[in-house]
Amino acid sequence: MKITAICLAAGQGKRMESKVQKQYLLLKEKPVLYYSLKCFQESRVDEVILVVPSGEIEYCRKNIVEKYGFSKVKYVLEGGKERYHSVIQGLSVIEDTDLVMIHDGARPFLKSEIIERCIEGASRYRACIVGMPVKDTIKVLDKEQRIESTPQRSSLWQGQTPQCFDYSLIREAYRKLEKEEKTAKMTEVSITDDAMVVEYFMDQKVKVVEGSYQNIKITTPEDMIVANAFLEEE
Repeated sequence: MKITAICLAAGQGKRMESKVQKQYLLLKEKPVLYYSLKCFQESRVDEVILVVPSGEIEYCRKNIVEKYGFSKVKYVLEGGKERYHSVIQGLSVIEDTDLVMIHDGARPFLKSEIIERCIEGASRYRACIVGMPVKDTIKVLDKEQRIESTPQRSSLWQGQTPQCFDYSLIREAYRKLEKEEKTAKMTEVSITDDAMVVEYFMDQKVKVVEGSYQNIKITTPEDMIVANAFLEEE
């Protein structure tokens, strides 16, 4: 079974309040992006497609891929305007594979056991993501920010990456999205992860397996403090 990973590192990181894009910020003298790529390099993933910001292909190839010896990185591509455009870019260069794993490069605490659980779930169910039960009570608000409802916490999980899919399934789902993205129906839908695309366009149930509470996404300055604390603990 061949497994291809698409590692997304094309985000601008506006909430980080830093002149340095979040994927290049240093954690223990290594860029945030290094940690995910290292985990893929040491896993049974066969090849990695790295999607980076506009104009930074050569920088990433030289200062990350070549510098740290990430030989599984087959392509370094320029990302698109939105996250899903970057996924489409990654899918466009895949010639033949069985499973596609999509991961946010700003999640540095990816572990081999998380990858394995995700692969196993996708092999069995065709679509699988990792996540964890929410710890807080969630409130659904109306347009005036008043509480509209309070879902039962026991049924709520926070989605994470990686998210892993049968190649033909995810390819067709994004083909349909690309075809319809400019229609009135799609302009009202906010696509925030790959599972949404599969659910929406393929009517496919997506399996959720356990990720980790440490599998955080680096988004704000506070996240860097937490990430450094995790590394100190390790």
